[in-house]
Amino acid sequence: MSTWSGAGDATSVLLLMPTDSTSQEPVSEFGWSDHPLSELDLDRSAILEPHHIAGDLRVPERVVLCFFYDVLTRRAADPDAGWVPIGARDLENGPRTIWQVGEGEDAVAVLNPGTGAPTSVTMLEVVIAAGATSVVAVGGAGALVDELALGQVVIPTAAIRDEGTSFHYLPASRSIDLDAGVSGQLADFLAARGVPHRQAPVWTTDGLFRETPARVARRRDEGCALVDMECSALAAVCEFRGVRFGQFLYAGDSLATDDWDHRGWQQAADVRETLLDLAIDASRALRFG
Repeated sequence: MSTWSGAGDATSVLLLMPTDSTSQEPVSEFGWSDHPLSELDLDRSAILEPHHIAGDLRVPERVVLCFFYDVLTRRAADPDAGWVPIGARDLENGPRTIWQVGEGEDAVAVLNPGTGAPTSVTMLEVVIAAGATSVVAVGGAGALVDELALGQVVIPTAAIRDEGTSFHYLPASRSIDLDAGVSGQLADFLAARGVPHRQAPVWTTDGLFRETPARVARRRDEGCALVDMECSALAAVCEFRGVRFGQFLYAGDSLATDDWDHRGWQQAADVRETLLDLAIDASRALRFG
């Protein structure tokens, strides 16, 4: 009969190997330096570059990444919304359409970059190559604390890097600070419009179904208010590329207790519609010296 055993800490993780019932010794040790993500390579040139995918696509300097597929679908189908498709790029999981809202200095590009760090970063890189210089993302996330009611807005100030994508863009660290200049302006924008909100760290993870009670408790102890799947990676790419970045997230489902509560968060149409409009207007309001 085989069992599995092992133990580890922040710098060394034991490779779990089958053992018999009388021996609990691991066969080998796996350290951070053995992990491919430890191979820091910040060479500015890559074999496949974003401009290879962007091609002749050009977008406004201001971009909103919106994770609300339902809202984008309704807006695009509304002839009175004034959304003009300006391009699309075909990915393996389907086409990604980019719309322009407004003209001249008010022009903003809006798109759904796809769920998860690798997919969303792909389209972020494409629009940066196509001319984006500031990006506001807008989406929903899981609440980690009881006091976050459905629909409450959070502006991330930092993100725990529990995903792999960001490590290809910045040196390894536990978290990444978001652009304080952008986050501050986003907070001022919401305050001026009387929109209740808070600023707090978030936890970005690749493991949707590995948000265990122990992990949630640790992230809560670190001050994280929400868990999402993109923020730390988007922030890392923008820092690497020299693009300004901020994000609006609203509290959706709840992981504040050991019993997951969906809370009907994906049906909160009014919240999602309003938050997208706020993101577009906030993008237009951002000013940089």
